[in-house]
Amino acid sequence: MQFLFLCFSFAVVVTTWNVLPSYSQEKSVRPGIKDTFRDPNVDEFIGKFEVESREVYLLRQEILAACEVKPGATVADVGAGTGLFTRLFSEAVGDDGHVLSVDISQKFLDPIQATNRQLGLRNVDTLLCTADSTKLPENKIDLAYICDTYHHFEFPTKTMESLFRAMVPGGRLVLIDFRREEGKSTDWVMNHVRAGQSVFEKEVTSVGFKKIANRSDVLKENYLVIFEKPKP
Repeated sequence: MQFLFLCFSFAVVVTTWNVLPSYSQEKSVRPGIKDTFRDPNVDEFIGKFEVESREVYLLRQEILAACEVKPGATVADVGAGTGLFTRLFSEAVGDDGHVLSVDISQKFLDPIQATNRQLGLRNVDTLLCTADSTKLPENKIDLAYICDTYHHFEFPTKTMESLFRAMVPGGRLVLIDFRREEGKSTDWVMNHVRAGQSVFEKEVTSVGFKKIANRSDVLKENYLVIFEKPKP
């Protein structure tokens, strides 16, 4: 009788384990959303991203202050694009710090590396990510920064899982994205950005991050939320 009970219990456990959702089964939330960035015209994107009419460019110093970057820290600029914030982080962490500039396109990463070498910023390395992973090394990142990029994540759960593993306990994540509010946001935002702040926050916290601040005083067109990887 005991043997039969053990066999039955084992079968229940195996059956339950087999039907649990796994990240390998996650589907793209919006197939093709990254296509624009796979073979980018970098000069065109500099013209779009690094202009005073873009809020996150205009208020870049205020954003940097909100990030509270510490000298000697290791920072990951995830979805670095033209490298605007990579350069700011490089100066903020100093010679003892390290910045990893992460992007899905090598055409963005090569100019970032070249520009930083020309500027004498030698604490920057680039890292080519994939659609479902940041490819960051585990337990290395003190601060992760995602600016107007999260809505392009095709596999947000997998990507954020990889980022969570990369963070040190107590490490912080700064997330900036467009406010998507019915009746308030532009048609471009409503059509381009797949979901609003509450959805993105739930996705981020679902992998283990804890929300610690909502800096509504910094930006208007975008929101700035800070998360933390809890300490054991």
